[in-house]
Amino acid sequence: MVKSISRVVQNLVEQDPPLQDALRRGYANYSSVARMLRPKVSEAVGKKVKLSGIATSVRRIKLELPDKGADINEVVAGSVLSVRTDVAKLSVEKTGETLKALQSLIDNFWSEFLQILIGSSSITIIMDQRMVTRAAASFDPGEVLDRKENLAALVIQSPEEIIDTPGCISVFYRALSRIGLNIEETVSCFTETIVLISMDGVGKALAALTELISTARAATNRDLASPSNKNRNIKP
Repeated sequence: MVKSISRVVQNLVEQDPPLQDALRRGYANYSSVARMLRPKVSEAVGKKVKLSGIATSVRRIKLELPDKGADINEVVAGSVLSVRTDVAKLSVEKTGETLKALQSLIDNFWSEFLQILIGSSSITIIMDQRMVTRAAASFDPGEVLDRKENLAALVIQSPEEIIDTPGCISVFYRALSRIGLNIEETVSCFTETIVLISMDGVGKALAALTELISTARAATNRDLASPSNKNRNIKP
């Protein structure tokens, strides 16, 4: 099946959020973008492609990209950031026995800091570091896949609009990516986004996310005391 240039270009742009942002804001040079995409486009269609053809496809995509910048800024501006240190992560195989042990953990530690991700073959438990030794003892040593301590949880509490506004969480992730920070694990629960990082990176992460939120508030003329925020159930 022969792939069209426009379809390939659109797919490549959809996989590159920073490029999408540049196109939305109008500061991307079409010729430069075409040169950047040309090797991948040529490989995908199986022949050498003219720059003019790629540039034309990029221009058309720009018109199709939805501009959600204002909505995203509102969500980011209404978000509140907190951090929890001394967090641990425990990953175990997903079996009938580990699921039973997991239920016991929930019964014993439900009031503590506890996040659980259940995948198709594994379970990851994020918890207070003081609990990890007791939690690990609940499982057979051969079922434990990974255990990491000395982590920190960045907790981002956002307005409910985050549920229906695409791209919000990726904005937080890109802010951390730009400073070269590795994300150990991430969990999204209703309006709460939890990002697990190394304790060594807490200072840089807080600075990056605080700057991001402050910039969004300045752009939307928003502050936490404004009337539009009074009923958003945002924790201080």
